[in-house]
Amino acid sequence: MTTSTTWEPHETHGELSTRKQNALPDSAFAFPKQRKEPMTDAEHVRNALARFDQVKDVSDADRDLAFGNIRKAARHFDVSVEEKSWRDLGKVPHGSNAAH
Repeated sequence: MTTSTTWEPHETHGELSTRKQNALPDSAFAFPKQRKEPMTDAEHVRNALARFDQVKDVSDADRDLAFGNIRKAARHFDVSVEEKSWRDLGKVPHGSNAAH
């Protein structure tokens, strides 16, 4: 199933305080409906990949959307994503596949 992506680049980068994270639009998150896993720079994209399987209370459709958003953000920030599906996440550590 292919899901449209909702992620869009945002000008906020670096460390995200709760206040900064709360000010982000839904389109800055891997999981926009739940506002989980903000992706405002390459480090946050890598974190979203690493924590993907830890996100609770989301449907497969939510995961499809989030994975599409992560891939879109990864292309924007030049982060390598080897997995073709979110179902492949969590099987291999992501620390070594990040592009710099």
